[in-house]
Amino acid sequence: MNFNNDKAIYLQMADRLMDEILAGTYQGEDRVPSVREYAVLLQVNTNTAVKAYEQLAREHIIYNKRGLGYFVEPDARERILESRRKEFLERQLPELFRQMKLLDIDIKDVNNAWHQLG
Repeated sequence: MNFNNDKAIYLQMADRLMDEILAGTYQGEDRVPSVREYAVLLQVNTNTAVKAYEQLAREHIIYNKRGLGYFVEPDARERILESRRKEFLERQLPELFRQMKLLDIDIKDVNNAWHQLG
């Protein structure tokens, strides 16, 4: 995984696991890779992976079954969608609209581009 400098690595790892849940790689009650497995997969320090998993557990995205590992919360996908939609609407969309105004891009242009994506 390529990490950027805009965000802590453990948060980027947490985002990646949430992306995988959204994509259906892991569903409610599925076991996710162990902390060590995920650290090796992403080539990071195990402590960084621990922080990512702890963050996801605090957000009720995953939970720990003692001795068995981490599992996806049954409603994790819905929690992630709700959180990310809110973030998009409150933070990203206003900036997008600002840029559209500056560049004189009409909503019709956006709609046409959306439909061309298929």
